[in-house]
Amino acid sequence: MRILVVGAGGVGDAVARIAARRSFSDTMVIADYDLAKAQATVDAVQQAGESRFEAAFVDASSADSVAELARAHGITHVLNAVDPRFVMGIFNGAFAAGADYLDMAMSLSHPRPDKPYSQTGVKLGDEQFAQAQAWEDAGRLALVGIGVEPGLSDVFARYAADHLFSEIDELGVRDGANLAVHDEDGNEIFAPSFSIWTTIEECLNPPVIWEKGKGWFTTAPFSEKEVFNFPEGIGPNECVNVEHEEVLLVPRYIDCNRVTFKYGLGDEFIG
Repeated sequence: MRILVVGAGGVGDAVARIAARRSFSDTMVIADYDLAKAQATVDAVQQAGESRFEAAFVDASSADSVAELARAHGITHVLNAVDPRFVMGIFNGAFAAGADYLDMAMSLSHPRPDKPYSQTGVKLGDEQFAQAQAWEDAGRLALVGIGVEPGLSDVFARYAADHLFSEIDELGVRDGANLAVHDEDGNEIFAPSFSIWTTIEECLNPPVIWEKGKGWFTTAPFSEKEVFNFPEGIGPNECVNVEHEEVLLVPRYIDCNRVTFKYGLGDEFIG
């Protein structure tokens, strides 16, 4: 397996560090627009006398750049570890190079200008699903939204449908926590665990809901407040509707009546 990891940020660096402890890959190219950042990751994981890891420059917005790099290294699998603005460049580049593909967030949505809070425009993943037949015809595999959320959450949903319930009314994903990050003086600070651009973008976009007989539709940001009591000592969090991939993925494969995604953002974040 010869893997191209596009992005040497927090996710790409973590991927390399985990891969360094395992033997599933023959080659792993860590690529970034900032070559020094990619090289820093390689320097951190490469063992003495080993040549499995290599740093490279890539322009993730350019399918040609991704394809050229993938071909040069005989890449079999491309892992997209950058923010969703670059999905289609990497997705198309992987296809052009004949590689399989994985990402953790799908192609961006574009709200319907005239009715943004009632009807969908271009939905998350629409650009990718439009090419599904071409990938199938080429014998290539693209796993989209295969991180934790979306990804692991969808696996849990599939397991619940197959093994825990005879029928499902609403399949709702709820994300909340009681984690706190503090500065050197002990003051609690705002510290999102992923791209701040993505955080803002998904929270301001019209959330999508799916209902049987109605299909996908949108609502206003932060709608349908509910208090969800999270397990393992986390406790109650107020959750609100936020745009997220699970609502676009789950109804394609699991029989249910309604699908929603809600974040426990808190009044301070929303305000």
